[in-house]
Amino acid sequence: MPTTRRQFLSLAGGVTAAGTIPIVTLRRLHATPAMLNTAIRNVVGEAPIRTGRVKLDIPPLVENGNTVPMMVSVASPMTADDHVKSIHIFNEKNPQPNIGNFYLGPSCGRAQVATRIRLADTQKVVAIARLSDDTFWQVAVDVVVTLAACTEEMN
Repeated sequence: MPTTRRQFLSLAGGVTAAGTIPIVTLRRLHATPAMLNTAIRNVVGEAPIRTGRVKLDIPPLVENGNTVPMMVSVASPMTADDHVKSIHIFNEKNPQPNIGNFYLGPSCGRAQVATRIRLADTQKVVAIARLSDDTFWQVAVDVVVTLAACTEEMN
């Protein structure tokens, strides 16, 4: 049976109208502890990571994960012979485990960085510092998030 022009236009209009309605679902994307370990190993390689010398100031209980203030400082004299080369910040459950990389030198004066981050859920935040003697030092803090961030719209 041949299609009439009226049937064709009705069908085309219905398909066009249906195509303009987005189908939106919210889905949380979480990293895993294995992804966290892989991201850390990508930075430090096989070098041992020691605990100490690094201080991570972040609230232990966060009401809103969309903007979480944090500061990382490292005990270092910041001289040409003894300084912090870089500070790397990681998280356990955000879509991307690497929050940020900060590169420093002796002319910085202080081995300290401050920023605001987003946290998807209650998780561990890890800060690792690389010193001029190529040693790595870390600190890890558990942060409880009551209102999660990092949700993504899927079309």
